[in-house]
Amino acid sequence: MNEIDRTHAPGRRSFVASANGHPEFPIQNLPLGVFSPAGGKARGGIAIGDHIFDLSAALKLDLFSGLAAEAAQAACGAMLNPLFAIPRERRRSLRHAVGDLLDAENRAGIEGLQAQLLHRAAECELALPAAVGDYTDFFAGIHHATNAGKLLRPDNPLLPNYKYVPVGYHGRASSVVVSGTPVRRPHGQRKPAAEPAPSFGASRNLDFELELGVWIGPGNELGTPIAVSTAAEHIAGFCLLNDWSARDIQAWEYQPLGPFLGKSFCTTVSPWVVTPEALAPFRIPQPGRPEEDPQPLPYLFDRTDQMTGAIDIALEVYLSTPGMEGKQLPPLRLATSNARHLYWTVAQLVAHHSCGGCNLRAGDLFGTGTVSSPEPEGLGSLLEISAGGRRSIELPSGESRRFLEDGDSVILRAHGRREGFVSIGFGECRGTIMPA
Repeated sequence: MNEIDRTHAPGRRSFVASANGHPEFPIQNLPLGVFSPAGGKARGGIAIGDHIFDLSAALKLDLFSGLAAEAAQAACGAMLNPLFAIPRERRRSLRHAVGDLLDAENRAGIEGLQAQLLHRAAECELALPAAVGDYTDFFAGIHHATNAGKLLRPDNPLLPNYKYVPVGYHGRASSVVVSGTPVRRPHGQRKPAAEPAPSFGASRNLDFELELGVWIGPGNELGTPIAVSTAAEHIAGFCLLNDWSARDIQAWEYQPLGPFLGKSFCTTVSPWVVTPEALAPFRIPQPGRPEEDPQPLPYLFDRTDQMTGAIDIALEVYLSTPGMEGKQLPPLRLATSNARHLYWTVAQLVAHHSCGGCNLRAGDLFGTGTVSSPEPEGLGSLLEISAGGRRSIELPSGESRRFLEDGDSVILRAHGRREGFVSIGFGECRGTIMPA
């Protein structure tokens, strides 16, 4: 999972000119997705600069062989679940083969075929990359957990289990949508502290959450746990994830069984699946725990995972409002954080989820939980930025916000950066709030 090879070479360039120096999709990235060209059916593709490489067309032209051909066949349909289900070495073979086809030095190999193989991304529609069978949202961002806990329990923000258990809840898979899908403000019961009884109506405290999404690859048999040492073999890729939250509905309903309607109305993911192989240069050791913290229980501990299981991915949240757009102001960056602040590695999330025998399946989706940083400029939700709605955020348009209003757009972005390697991105994860 962490091998650096020729696909990461910083000097590698593509004959697709827009890929060279592209902030998101250089030839070193090659994320997978599902797209529909103008007038065409949905199919699997790979982002390269401002274009999409058509896997179905490449198969018809007999450009793949061996394991790469098997992987391309699994990836050419309208959902990537079949690709996620196959072993990692086959997916890696596809990465190598596509990289070689797109390499500037190999241009002569597909000269004259570019019109069949490449589509302008701006002219294509992007879809949800996989059918989500199950969706689980974790709570692995310790700084978010601490900040949210302080609003309820100032003297004891983290519950006793937090540093022992990768806490999570089962979300609603049916309401996972691709970036750009409008987000309808939900209805539910709300009971502010000043009101004697709950009322039913539209959420007043709508929020975003800055998260990484994890796409599950090959699953496990019911009753057979996945060891933390082999969990990497079950991870197909990563995306950005916004777990929209109706804080007022959530606050009233969540005790004692946790989130329900306050979360189930919508979860937005970015359309491109960034592979574990593409992220190899950005793997780092899991940050050491403070001496007073307990060490992970044996089923959650693997030395290799501790050395390479964290990911150095810069995360950003931007807000655009109708007032800002009316004045032609750019989106305002609300927060900048990093995936290295997660308290648990992704392998630990997989191991814990399956430790009781739960069977994961290709296309299942994990959210890491909100990734906030220790610094005030790295808060991954409005709940934290506005201190539970007590502090107003002043915008360059003259507007102010405590929570999201109708017409507001939230944009998540992420990039892997490391000296000596080419930076790669995840593309946008965007949603605009529609009235209830």
